[in-house]
Amino acid sequence: MYYTDPICSSCWGIEPQLRKLKLEYGNAVEIDYRMGGLLPDWNYNSGGISGPSDVASHWDEVSVHYDMPIDGDLWLEDPMDSSYPSSIAFKAAQLQDKEKAVLYMREMRELMFLKKKNMAKWENLAMAADNVGLDVAQLKTDFDGQAKTLFEADLKLGRKLGVRGFPTIFFVDEAGNQETVYGTRPYAFYEMAILKLNPNATKSEYRKNWESLFSIYPSLTAKEYSELSGTPRTESEAVLNQLSKTGNLEKFSTKNGSIWTLVK
Repeated sequence: MYYTDPICSSCWGIEPQLRKLKLEYGNAVEIDYRMGGLLPDWNYNSGGISGPSDVASHWDEVSVHYDMPIDGDLWLEDPMDSSYPSSIAFKAAQLQDKEKAVLYMREMRELMFLKKKNMAKWENLAMAADNVGLDVAQLKTDFDGQAKTLFEADLKLGRKLGVRGFPTIFFVDEAGNQETVYGTRPYAFYEMAILKLNPNATKSEYRKNWESLFSIYPSLTAKEYSELSGTPRTESEAVLNQLSKTGNLEKFSTKNGSIWTLVK
Protein backbone atom coordinates (compact mmCIF):
# COMPACT_ATOMS: atom_id res chain seq x y z
CA MET A 1 0.00 0.00 0.00
CA TYR A 2 1.71 3.15 -1.28
CA TYR A 3 0.65 6.42 0.33
CA THR A 4 1.51 9.24 -2.03
CA ASP A 5 0.30 12.57 -3.39
CA PRO A 6 0.50 13.86 -6.98
CA ILE A 7 2.41 17.01 -5.94
CA CYS A 8 4.83 15.22 -3.57
CA SER A 9 8.39 15.90 -4.78
CA SER A 10 9.84 13.09 -2.62
CA CYS A 11 7.45 10.65 -4.34
CA TRP A 12 8.85 11.83 -7.68
CA GLY A 13 12.24 11.14 -6.09
CA ILE A 14 11.46 7.41 -5.63
CA GLU A 15 10.21 6.83 -9.18
CA PRO A 16 13.55 5.20 -10.19
CA GLN A 17 13.38 2.73 -7.27
CA LEU A 18 9.66 2.08 -7.73
CA ARG A 19 10.01 1.42 -11.46
CA LYS A 20 12.84 -1.04 -10.81
CA LEU A 21 10.80 -2.74 -8.09
CA LYS A 22 7.97 -3.31 -10.57
CA LEU A 23 10.39 -4.87 -13.07
CA GLU A 24 12.13 -7.14 -10.56
CA TYR A 25 9.33 -7.99 -8.11
CA GLY A 26 6.15 -7.27 -10.04
CA ASN A 27 5.35 -11.00 -9.81
CA ALA A 28 5.53 -10.87 -5.99
CA VAL A 29 3.91 -7.53 -5.14
CA GLU A 30 0.82 -5.63 -6.14
CA ILE A 31 1.03 -1.88 -5.54
CA ASP A 32 -2.14 -0.32 -4.13
CA TYR A 33 -1.93 3.46 -4.64
CA ARG A 34 -3.52 5.56 -1.90
CA MET A 35 -3.84 9.33 -1.76
CA GLY A 36 -2.54 11.15 1.31
CA GLY A 37 -3.83 14.70 0.89
CA LEU A 38 -0.56 16.63 1.16
CA LEU A 39 -1.92 20.14 0.54
CA PRO A 40 -5.57 20.74 1.52
CA ASP A 41 -5.16 24.53 1.07
CA TRP A 42 -2.80 27.34 2.05
CA ASN A 43 -3.83 27.39 5.70
CA TYR A 44 -1.11 24.72 5.71
CA ASN A 45 2.21 25.41 7.42
CA SER A 46 4.69 22.61 7.87
CA GLY A 47 8.48 22.33 7.88
CA GLY A 48 9.00 26.00 7.12
CA ILE A 49 6.61 25.95 4.16
CA SER A 50 3.78 28.44 4.59
CA GLY A 51 3.18 29.65 1.02
CA PRO A 52 3.81 28.87 -2.66
CA SER A 53 7.13 30.76 -2.83
CA ASP A 54 8.52 28.46 -0.11
CA VAL A 55 7.66 25.44 -2.24
CA ALA A 56 9.45 26.97 -5.25
CA SER A 57 12.82 26.99 -3.50
CA HIS A 58 12.10 23.63 -1.80
CA TRP A 59 11.40 21.98 -5.18
CA ASP A 60 14.61 23.37 -6.68
CA GLU A 61 16.58 21.99 -3.73
CA VAL A 62 15.02 18.51 -3.77
CA SER A 63 15.52 18.31 -7.55
CA VAL A 64 19.27 18.39 -6.93
CA HIS A 65 18.99 16.10 -3.90
CA TYR A 66 17.03 13.37 -5.72
CA ASP A 67 18.73 13.97 -9.09
CA MET A 68 15.27 14.17 -10.69
CA PRO A 69 14.19 17.14 -12.86
CA ILE A 70 11.79 19.48 -11.04
CA ASP A 71 11.16 23.13 -11.91
CA GLY A 72 10.05 25.02 -8.80
CA ASP A 73 9.09 28.09 -10.86
CA LEU A 74 5.58 26.62 -11.18
CA TRP A 75 4.96 27.94 -7.65
CA LEU A 76 5.93 31.47 -8.71
CA GLU A 77 4.18 31.49 -12.11
CA ASP A 78 0.94 29.55 -11.59
CA PRO A 79 0.80 28.19 -8.01
CA MET A 80 -1.55 25.37 -7.07
CA ASP A 81 -4.02 26.08 -4.26
CA SER A 82 -4.44 22.42 -3.29
CA SER A 83 -3.37 18.87 -4.15
CA TYR A 84 -6.92 17.60 -3.64
CA PRO A 85 -8.16 18.06 -7.26
CA SER A 86 -5.30 15.97 -8.70
CA SER A 87 -5.76 13.35 -5.96
CA ILE A 88 -9.50 13.07 -6.66
CA ALA A 89 -8.79 12.89 -10.41
CA PHE A 90 -6.44 9.97 -9.73
CA LYS A 91 -9.17 8.14 -7.78
CA ALA A 92 -11.51 8.78 -10.72
CA ALA A 93 -8.91 7.28 -13.08
CA GLN A 94 -8.65 4.19 -10.85
CA LEU A 95 -12.41 3.64 -11.31
CA GLN A 96 -11.83 3.38 -15.06
CA ASP A 97 -8.61 1.39 -15.29
CA LYS A 98 -6.03 0.68 -12.55
CA GLU A 99 -3.10 0.44 -14.98
CA LYS A 100 -4.04 3.60 -16.86
CA ALA A 101 -4.43 5.36 -13.50
CA VAL A 102 -0.73 4.68 -12.79
CA LEU A 103 0.15 6.13 -16.22
CA TYR A 104 -2.10 9.07 -15.39
CA MET A 105 -0.23 9.77 -12.15
CA ARG A 106 3.05 9.73 -14.06
CA GLU A 107 1.65 12.05 -16.74
CA MET A 108 0.33 14.50 -14.13
CA ARG A 109 3.72 14.57 -12.45
CA GLU A 110 5.64 15.13 -15.69
CA LEU A 111 3.31 17.98 -16.64
CA MET A 112 3.68 19.51 -13.20
CA PHE A 113 7.31 18.93 -12.22
CA LEU A 114 8.82 19.53 -15.67
CA LYS A 115 6.31 21.55 -17.70
CA LYS A 116 5.02 23.75 -14.86
CA LYS A 117 1.35 22.92 -15.41
CA ASN A 118 -1.04 23.73 -12.56
CA MET A 119 -2.61 20.34 -11.79
CA ALA A 120 -5.35 21.87 -9.64
CA LYS A 121 -6.99 23.14 -12.88
CA TRP A 122 -9.48 20.86 -14.59
CA GLU A 123 -8.23 21.64 -18.12
CA ASN A 124 -4.78 20.27 -17.19
CA LEU A 125 -6.23 17.22 -15.45
CA ALA A 126 -8.33 16.57 -18.58
CA MET A 127 -5.31 17.01 -20.88
CA ALA A 128 -3.29 14.50 -18.84
CA ALA A 129 -6.20 12.03 -18.95
CA ASP A 130 -6.54 12.39 -22.71
CA ASN A 131 -2.76 11.86 -23.13
CA VAL A 132 -2.92 8.42 -21.47
CA GLY A 133 -6.14 7.28 -23.16
CA LEU A 134 -8.65 7.71 -20.35
CA ASP A 135 -12.28 8.60 -21.10
CA VAL A 136 -12.27 12.30 -20.13
CA ALA A 137 -16.07 12.64 -19.91
CA GLN A 138 -16.28 9.62 -17.62
CA LEU A 139 -13.40 10.97 -15.57
CA LYS A 140 -15.29 14.25 -15.03
CA THR A 141 -18.44 12.38 -13.96
CA ASP A 142 -16.47 10.29 -11.44
CA PHE A 143 -14.39 13.32 -10.36
CA ASP A 144 -17.60 15.15 -9.41
CA GLY A 145 -19.09 12.04 -7.80
CA GLN A 146 -17.74 8.75 -6.50
CA ALA A 147 -14.01 9.66 -6.59
CA LYS A 148 -14.43 12.19 -3.77
CA THR A 149 -15.81 9.47 -1.49
CA LEU A 150 -12.90 7.17 -2.39
CA PHE A 151 -10.42 9.98 -1.69
CA GLU A 152 -12.01 10.60 1.73
CA ALA A 153 -11.70 6.87 2.46
CA ASP A 154 -7.96 6.99 1.63
CA LEU A 155 -7.49 9.98 3.96
CA LYS A 156 -9.39 8.23 6.75
CA LEU A 157 -7.37 5.02 6.41
CA GLY A 158 -4.14 7.04 6.27
CA ARG A 159 -5.00 8.70 9.57
CA LYS A 160 -5.79 5.31 11.10
CA LEU A 161 -2.46 3.88 9.89
CA GLY A 162 -0.57 6.90 11.22
CA VAL A 163 0.68 8.17 7.85
CA ARG A 164 2.52 11.42 8.56
CA GLY A 165 4.48 11.99 5.37
CA PHE A 166 5.07 10.78 1.84
CA PRO A 167 6.13 8.46 0.43
CA THR A 168 5.04 5.85 2.99
CA ILE A 169 4.92 2.27 1.74
CA PHE A 170 3.36 -0.53 3.76
CA PHE A 171 4.40 -4.02 2.62
CA VAL A 172 1.78 -6.46 3.89
CA ASP A 173 1.59 -10.22 3.33
CA GLU A 174 -1.55 -12.38 3.21
CA ALA A 175 -1.24 -13.14 6.95
CA GLY A 176 -1.22 -9.42 7.75
CA ASN A 177 2.48 -9.19 8.67
CA GLN A 178 3.83 -5.76 7.83
CA GLU A 179 7.06 -3.98 6.95
CA THR A 180 7.01 -0.20 6.48
CA VAL A 181 9.42 1.97 4.50
CA TYR A 182 9.12 5.69 5.22
CA GLY A 183 10.46 8.42 2.97
CA THR A 184 12.79 8.17 0.02
CA ARG A 185 15.22 5.30 0.48
CA PRO A 186 17.75 3.45 -1.70
CA TYR A 187 16.41 0.49 -3.68
CA ALA A 188 17.76 -2.10 -1.20
CA PHE A 189 15.34 -0.91 1.53
CA TYR A 190 12.29 -1.79 -0.60
CA GLU A 191 13.78 -5.08 -1.71
CA MET A 192 14.59 -6.05 1.91
CA ALA A 193 11.01 -5.31 3.00
CA ILE A 194 9.69 -7.72 0.35
CA LEU A 195 12.21 -10.44 1.20
CA LYS A 196 11.53 -10.17 4.95
CA LEU A 197 7.86 -10.94 4.34
CA ASN A 198 8.44 -13.37 1.48
CA PRO A 199 11.94 -14.93 1.56
CA ASN A 200 10.97 -17.06 -1.44
CA ALA A 201 10.16 -14.09 -3.68
CA THR A 202 12.21 -14.49 -6.84
CA LYS A 203 13.70 -11.55 -8.66
CA SER A 204 12.67 -11.38 -12.31
CA GLU A 205 15.38 -10.76 -14.87
CA TYR A 206 14.59 -8.07 -17.42
CA ARG A 207 16.32 -6.75 -20.53
CA LYS A 208 18.36 -3.66 -19.73
CA ASN A 209 18.96 -2.30 -23.24
CA TRP A 210 17.41 1.08 -23.99
CA GLU A 211 14.85 -0.29 -26.50
CA SER A 212 13.38 -2.69 -23.94
CA LEU A 213 13.32 -0.14 -21.13
CA PHE A 214 11.64 2.57 -23.23
CA SER A 215 9.10 0.03 -24.54
CA ILE A 216 8.00 -0.49 -20.91
CA TYR A 217 8.47 3.09 -19.67
CA PRO A 218 8.16 5.51 -22.63
CA SER A 219 9.74 8.36 -20.65
CA LEU A 220 12.81 8.18 -18.43
CA THR A 221 15.05 10.63 -16.63
CA ALA A 222 18.83 10.07 -16.57
CA LYS A 223 18.59 8.87 -12.95
CA GLU A 224 15.84 6.39 -13.87
CA TYR A 225 17.77 5.12 -16.89
CA SER A 226 20.85 4.66 -14.73
CA GLU A 227 18.87 2.76 -12.05
CA LEU A 228 17.08 0.50 -14.53
CA SER A 229 19.89 -0.18 -17.00
CA GLY A 230 22.79 -0.41 -14.56
CA THR A 231 24.60 2.30 -16.57
CA PRO A 232 26.72 4.49 -14.26
CA ARG A 233 24.94 7.78 -13.60
CA THR A 234 27.91 9.71 -15.03
CA GLU A 235 27.35 7.94 -18.39
CA SER A 236 23.54 7.62 -18.52
CA GLU A 237 22.96 11.20 -19.67
CA ALA A 238 25.50 10.87 -22.50
CA VAL A 239 23.80 7.66 -23.69
CA LEU A 240 20.37 9.33 -23.70
CA ASN A 241 21.68 12.48 -25.39
CA GLN A 242 23.20 10.36 -28.15
CA LEU A 243 19.85 8.59 -28.66
CA SER A 244 18.10 11.95 -28.93
CA LYS A 245 20.69 13.06 -31.52
CA THR A 246 19.92 9.97 -33.63
CA GLY A 247 16.19 10.70 -33.40
CA ASN A 248 15.25 7.67 -31.27
CA LEU A 249 14.36 9.78 -28.25
CA GLU A 250 12.99 13.26 -27.73
CA LYS A 251 14.64 15.33 -24.98
CA PHE A 252 12.76 17.85 -22.85
CA SER A 253 14.94 20.06 -20.67
CA THR A 254 14.18 22.13 -17.59
CA LYS A 255 16.50 24.35 -15.57
CA ASN A 256 17.02 21.36 -13.25
CA GLY A 257 17.51 18.43 -15.61
CA SER A 258 15.82 16.62 -18.49
CA ILE A 259 13.53 13.77 -19.45
CA TRP A 260 13.75 11.63 -22.58
CA THR A 261 10.68 10.22 -24.35
CA LEU A 262 10.51 7.48 -26.96
CA VAL A 263 9.77 8.87 -30.42
CA LYS A 264 6.76 6.97 -31.78
